[in-house]
Amino acid sequence: MVVPRDPIQARFHVPSIRKSYSRIPDVIPVPHLIRIQLDSYKTFKSEGLRELLHEISPIQDFTGNRLEMRFTEYSFGEPKYSEVECRERDVTYAAPLRVNVQLLVKETGEVKEQEIFMGDFPLMTEQGTFIINGAERVVVSQLVRSPGVYLTLERDATSGRDLCYAKLIPNRGAWLEFETSNKDVISVKVDRKRKIPITTLLRAIDEPDLLPKHPSRAALNELQDKIEKAKTEREAENLRQELLKNLGTNERILAMFEKVDGDPDHHYIQSTLDRDPACENKEEALLEFYRRLRPGDPPTIENARGLITSLFFNPRRYDLGKVGRYKVNKRLTHNLSLQERVLVPGDLIAIVREIIQLNNSRGKPDDIDHLGNRRVRTVGELIQNQFRIGLLRMERVIRERMTITDPHETAPSQLINIRPVVASIKEFFGGSQLSQFMDQTNPLAELTHKRRLSALGPGGLSRDRAGFDVRDVHFSHYGRICPIETPEGPNIGLIGSLATFGRINQYGFIETPYRKVIRELPTDSPELVGRVLTESFRDSKGKVMLRAGSHITEDAAKRIGRFSKATVKVKPFVSSEVVYLSADEEEKFVVAQANCPLDEHHNFLAERIEARSGGSFTMASKDQVDYLDLSPKQIVSVAASLIPFLEHDDANRALMGANMQRQAVPLVRPEVPLVATGMEQQTAMDSGQVIFAEGDGLV
Repeated sequence: MVVPRDPIQARFHVPSIRKSYSRIPDVIPVPHLIRIQLDSYKTFKSEGLRELLHEISPIQDFTGNRLEMRFTEYSFGEPKYSEVECRERDVTYAAPLRVNVQLLVKETGEVKEQEIFMGDFPLMTEQGTFIINGAERVVVSQLVRSPGVYLTLERDATSGRDLCYAKLIPNRGAWLEFETSNKDVISVKVDRKRKIPITTLLRAIDEPDLLPKHPSRAALNELQDKIEKAKTEREAENLRQELLKNLGTNERILAMFEKVDGDPDHHYIQSTLDRDPACENKEEALLEFYRRLRPGDPPTIENARGLITSLFFNPRRYDLGKVGRYKVNKRLTHNLSLQERVLVPGDLIAIVREIIQLNNSRGKPDDIDHLGNRRVRTVGELIQNQFRIGLLRMERVIRERMTITDPHETAPSQLINIRPVVASIKEFFGGSQLSQFMDQTNPLAELTHKRRLSALGPGGLSRDRAGFDVRDVHFSHYGRICPIETPEGPNIGLIGSLATFGRINQYGFIETPYRKVIRELPTDSPELVGRVLTESFRDSKGKVMLRAGSHITEDAAKRIGRFSKATVKVKPFVSSEVVYLSADEEEKFVVAQANCPLDEHHNFLAERIEARSGGSFTMASKDQVDYLDLSPKQIVSVAASLIPFLEHDDANRALMGANMQRQAVPLVRPEVPLVATGMEQQTAMDSGQVIFAEGDGLV
């Protein structure tokens, strides 16, 4: 017998009773799923634009003594049309950008100030999209190699030795590639040009504190005699330092690396000096450097000095960026300010020391596929890079006009041509590989598109050259990039999806949350109840109040709480404190799984726990565990987390399922799924396809 469907029930939504069978509670709610887009664009509008205008100011004419232009404050006006009108009229949803410009006439000191219209700037909607010519577009985040220094080992075919190769990659500017030959010569390539011995570059830079000049032989002999006759060890050491300061560049370079270059079979610095064609002074090193980089041009000292300054020490031509300086500091254990964004001689010396250490089998090479070495360029940074190109083109025009116009009669508006800026923005949104027509098949398709991470695009990889290693799942992807959701076909592994709880930090590295394991609590902590003491707690007179191994009850916690500024050592337990870690920070810790058995007070029930440390999985003692996974779904993306009983699926079939959910056509009459995973509501709400009332109320 078929029960007829009640038409009333069919027309009106009846709230279903949803029963949860989950055993692991959510410590924190799932974050807003398109925050990656919204936060990045907001940061660009408030900080990125200001940074760009500060970077380009001041602009001077070619002589440098007629006019000077500065860009100061900026503001956005109201958009001409609303989002709905833009879709209907097939126009771009944008707001006018106006910038205050100051023009200084150097001869008279007069400052002319004007507000200049810099074109209509596309605005991001609340759904994380852009409306360009009436069509919704998404700017996909790009996963690229981070600026910084990378040291790798490669097997030499002739000698069979592992030799060190290094790359110093800036955010903007010339790459430095170091390599070791099987003859123990360390050389460097500047911007993929011809090789030069590293000692030539060190001599050409030759800061006074780096490589001082050669004195007379008589003065050196006199110092040597003084060292031999020194009465105390301290006096001898001081004289030795003075001797080093007065040595020639060869001896100084050898002394600089003597602590690391001590292998009896391989003398890297001496071998490099033997092959170095430059003589013992800075001028000849500069000329040799210029000859190698500009083979056709006649070398002069001034040209050579100008070339080396513009390549490495001019902030407009060479910029490590905050991220690059952060990574270089971390790799070379420097302590320089993040504002020091050009190369410093100490960087080169530290890199050469690391190369020698790795050649001598000391130290650890870098893994270029590790997420600690790959960062995300979000929408704000991508637009900022494109806007910079437009501003630099505009700067060239301004400088040309400054040189030919009368400084007393000109105004900022006569010098500025905004066409290059407008064209570069249009070019990015209309033609960039990362600005894509939004996938709107269903809410999940839209959401996934905004959370996508692509290794392709300008400055990234090409699908033809990308090998197996860069496409493969890496242990550092855990909780950061989904190991399941990726396309089948030529883009496999090059396009991924951000994991459910993943977020991007200030440097562009992906972080994932963990619950902290605590072994020590202050006496006034509310979390004391239910803990087990590992050491006896004594009062101020040394009398034992609670013995080791005893459980802390509410009454005992009150008694302990009377002793301020004291701490209590307890058996490890999982706190509700959540800590976000990037891939390289996580390397130092032992992390247990979210399904680890705990009692009602979050104490560990088992003595040995399944955990991971770096790339290895192990059974760790509960005393070794530092963090606990936040949730089992933090490993996977939103699409994969919508698959019920995902853990029972084969990974290849789950990949197909995650991709095919995005292709499902929405139903005319939507139905509640019989089996759900708990992510459905959040996915629909954050997708941008659900209409929200502006105020609370009963419908």
